This record gives sequence, structure tokens and C-alpha cells, in this order.
Amino acid sequence: MSSFPATLPRIGVLIPAHNEERSIGLVLSEIPAGLVQEVVVVDNASTDETARAARAAGATVVAEPRPGYGQACLAGLAYYAAQPATITPEIIVFLDGDHSDFPADMPALLAPLLGSAAEMVIGSRALGRRERGALLPQQRFGNWLAAKLLRLRYGGTTTDLGPFRAIRAEALARLDMTDTNYGWTVEMQVKAARLGLRVVEVPVRYRRRIGVSKVSGTVRGTLGAGYKILWTIFKYW
Repeated sequence: MSSFPATLPRIGVLIPAHNEERSIGLVLSEIPAGLVQEVVVVDNASTDETARAARAAGATVVAEPRPGYGQACLAGLAYYAAQPATITPEIIVFLDGDHSDFPADMPALLAPLLGSAAEMVIGSRALGRRERGALLPQQRFGNWLAAKLLRLRYGGTTTDLGPFRAIRAEALARLDMTDTNYGWTVEMQVKAARLGLRVVEVPVRYRRRIGVSKVSGTVRGTLGAGYKILWTIFKYW
């Protein structure tokens, strides 16, 4: 933290969560103390006690009954937009609620933003250390293919579509995000490239999630995510 500004900008953490009762408390407990102003957990059509566990761990809980990762992110952003301008975050960190990301890596994720070297930072699992079995073969191939297509179309050195990412709020507003499900992360990266935002990647650690993935854990989820990611890339091609 020594390289960070003496006065940090307002930093908010947004966590979409669907049936993450077992993991959400652990995720929240690992967010570095004193770094962020508010953590918002979007309870995305959960049928378990995700909301209760998140509140007990000190998070603000926003209910979004419509399923979809992007839908949950949009609900969280709508919550921020409804707050007074003096308390809305200047930087937003997106973090998964399944305990696969390492919240302790957040300072490294934020450093390029706080040092004015970037407007968006992607936590790259491809560049970081991964626990064995954390990324399934279909995930590794999908990320490789999507990253290759992004490099082919827009240049740069993209290696991952990792969900652990941070972006300045004013830059995020310019992206005009709309995707409601699997295409959220790649839509953000495609639009950032089209607008010429300064985007960098930093290595982040990755571990096996708690519970079964709603995407890579099922054939339907894997095929649906793969199709939507490729469709989104070619939509803006």
C-alpha cells in the first residue's frame, strides 16, 4: 500500500452471488480491511441463505430476482447510481462470490488505477498461480480462444476474461453495459478496446470454487457461455 495515494478514492466492491451461502462470508472476510468504502452483494435469485450470510458479514445486499450474471451486475450498478454523488464509488471492483478469487490480491489489482496507469484492470488467471483443477479444460480453452480473438481484432496482450477486475466509474459509465448473462466480461473488454481505454492485466491467484459452477459445472452452462462470449465478440467486430 506504500505506493498508493495518501487519500484513497472511494472504492466499491460489487459481488454477484447466486446460491453462495457457503462461500460468501469467507469472500467478505478476506477483503483487505480499510481499502474499500462499501461492499455490495447482489443476491441473484438465490434459493438459499446467501443474503442472510452476506448481511451478517457486513455487506450491503441488493436483491435481483432476474437470473443472470450481467443482470446482477447491472442491479448493483443501479444501486450505486441511486446513491448521492458524494458517496458513490470512483472505482468499482468486480469480484466473484464463490471463493475462487483471492480478495487479498485487490491491492495489486487497484495499483495501476491508483497510479493513473490504467482506466481498467483485468485480473489475469492465465498470468497468475492457479490451484490444480481450478480452471476446467473447457474454461481454459474458452478463455484462450476469446483472448486470441480479442488480440486479433484489437491488438494488445489480452490473456483472460477473468471476472476479478477493477474499473474507474466514469470509464464504466462510458461503456454503456447491457449484457444480462454470460457475455458481461467480454462485452466490457470489447467496448473498452473500441473506446481506446487504457487497459492492463495483472496476475491474480485462482483456486477451486466452493460448490458447483453454474457455468462450467454443467454442459448447458458451458455451451451457453461459450456461444454468448463468441457472439458478443463478433457482434462488435
